[in-house]
Amino acid sequence: MLATLVEAYEEKRWPVDELDPVEAIEAAIAHEGRSRGDLAGLIGQSRATEILHRKRALTLPMIRKIAAAWHLPERVLVKDYPLERR
Repeated sequence: MLATLVEAYEEKRWPVDELDPVEAIEAAIAHEGRSRGDLAGLIGQSRATEILHRKRALTLPMIRKIAAAWHLPERVLVKDYPLERR
């Protein structure tokens, strides 16, 4: 029963099916009092900029850092998402 409640809470807070990883990060920035500087503090300034501009994909270490620090579900951050062509 507890697992069902946790799942319902996570689905309401982070609509998994609707967000790609960049959108989830942007939602955390917009709705949870985070900033781009906070993201840069976790993964580095240039990487944060490249991630948010879809020039670089998230790596597993980045995903783990963001998930742990911001309490975002890893399953949201590991999804494939389109990158800008160079």
